[in-house]
Amino acid sequence: MTRRPRRVARHLPKLYVAALLANGVRLRRRAAALPALTPVGTGGLDPDALPDGWVAFTAEGLTLPGPVAAAAAAHAHREGLDVVDLVPADLPVERALETLRMVAPDDYRTNPLAPGRGAFQAVLARQDVVARARLDAGGGEGLDPVQMVQVTTTLKRFAATSTDVVVAPGLVAAPDQPERRRAFLRSIYGGAAPASLVVQAAELAGLVAGTRLDPRWGSAAIAAYAAQPAVVFAGNGAGLRPRDLARHVALRLADDAAGWWRTLRSGWRSPAEEDLYEARRPRYDELLDRPIDRFFEPRRSTCPWCDSASLRERVRVPDRLQHKPGEFVLDECGDCGHIFQNPRLSIEGLDFYYEDFYDGIGGEQLEFIFGASARPYTGRAEMVQAHATPKRWLDVGAGHGHFCLVARTYWPDTVFDGLDMSESIEEAERRRWIDHGFRGMFPDLADELRGRYDVVSMHHYLEHTREPRQEIEAAATVLADDGLLLIELPDPESRWGRLLGGLWLPWFQPQHQHLMPIANLRRALEDIGFEIVAEDRGEAEQPVDLLAATWFLLDGAAPPSNLPWRPPGGRPAKVRRAAAFVAGVPALIVAVVLDNLLDLVLRRTGGGNTYRLLAVKRSPAG
Repeated sequence: MTRRPRRVARHLPKLYVAALLANGVRLRRRAAALPALTPVGTGGLDPDALPDGWVAFTAEGLTLPGPVAAAAAAHAHREGLDVVDLVPADLPVERALETLRMVAPDDYRTNPLAPGRGAFQAVLARQDVVARARLDAGGGEGLDPVQMVQVTTTLKRFAATSTDVVVAPGLVAAPDQPERRRAFLRSIYGGAAPASLVVQAAELAGLVAGTRLDPRWGSAAIAAYAAQPAVVFAGNGAGLRPRDLARHVALRLADDAAGWWRTLRSGWRSPAEEDLYEARRPRYDELLDRPIDRFFEPRRSTCPWCDSASLRERVRVPDRLQHKPGEFVLDECGDCGHIFQNPRLSIEGLDFYYEDFYDGIGGEQLEFIFGASARPYTGRAEMVQAHATPKRWLDVGAGHGHFCLVARTYWPDTVFDGLDMSESIEEAERRRWIDHGFRGMFPDLADELRGRYDVVSMHHYLEHTREPRQEIEAAATVLADDGLLLIELPDPESRWGRLLGGLWLPWFQPQHQHLMPIANLRRALEDIGFEIVAEDRGEAEQPVDLLAATWFLLDGAAPPSNLPWRPPGGRPAKVRRAAAFVAGVPALIVAVVLDNLLDLVLRRTGGGNTYRLLAVKRSPAG
């Protein structure tokens, strides 16, 4: 190591100390913000009974006393809750810290997109929520860690703003099961679970290495690491009182290193961990037993938007999203600038490439992505808010209803309906994220819904359709006069599309059939009878371009080894993938930072990756 990098490295232990103490203060505030149950009188209570109308799910080795359940039900009644996640007051240090890392008490209950997280020890839920979620109506006892994660995640989705995490004095935590921790991490983080082990190993190794870089500050960093639990819990005045606090402070580094090793070596799997990949392999073997030419229609020689024959190839890419076989070409019209898939997918091809993307294998990953940030949803709602107070809103391509869930915080009295082709729309209705769900093709359902809505939205939907103009005409059909149509689309005129080439995320092949320049969409709307009232090419920007491009490079260099439409890769492929992403962590971090810095500029200057148009349907006389 040269002199300058060595001087820089010597400061790392100081940064460790500052970061550990700052994070300790942050977690201490979270611990203090956790509400605690108020004990109820035990007279006449059956120690094994649950309050009427409630169902309990408990971890293996934990018993939920009747008085604690009664106190939880009383708390729920006072606070208007449907689900209460109970945190044993004596929860061991590392599990308590993990709970505080995952749950922000000030935000958890009010944030409808917050994922279902907690102590994974005991959950009390109203019977109607359990029924809508299609969980066992009798609850569950002795659930393993994976089952507890699944139950907690599901219940939060079905009680998005009426779930809370509460400390339960009198509830004794289940025993630690270190041999099951790796399965627990898989259930929390999915495919990113190995990264959590890498991060923890790097943290522990950094602490040890710090004593060699600077013995004094390195020792201080280890001391700060050991003391952090005391900073969080000691004398906090909150309900959490970890039973192993003193021992853990004394032995934290050694305990965590040993726990990491046990987790790494663990091979335990939960019965609830269905291997969807291998279960789907026979189906994909059958689908791919014949050539994939049938997944494509004949190539066309004219632009589907303006019928010009002036076409040129814009980009040619593989399926970077799922690594399914095939190569996809996007052509650009030299006259109107419309970009379209050529040859486009056949109906059979659409079925093949959409399968296991939004549901099945890809379902949980997409849930995470759609719930990662409320910013796109709030931006859309605020664009409409400046022009109307909607009474009935139809979101086309609604999926599970994430947008409607967030938009309801702006207009609690508005009826939000959703339309989609997949079964996700039926679950969205059961979750009560939408009021009514319609399943099918929008143009086919338009007459049934004629004139019913004062707002229709299409967010990243139109580019997926085969005939965009028919979709716009369907929107005009279901809108009342003076109703609003909100459309959000990838902007094919973005500079990123040229700079990143085939690595630009919004090409999104093979799903995106059409990418329309904003001028083309404006004219199409005006031709049908709409008047543009607002447009946005800055605030609609989504800061993901460099991160996605970096991910595509790493993912392409070492694809997942278990995809059922690819030959099995085995352990060598898993090792290559892990090594690629560990090596790529710095690049991913830099990409995130640059995306967000550039986002500040693009929001002011325009030219980002997304645009929005808001148009009003004028009556023929208007």
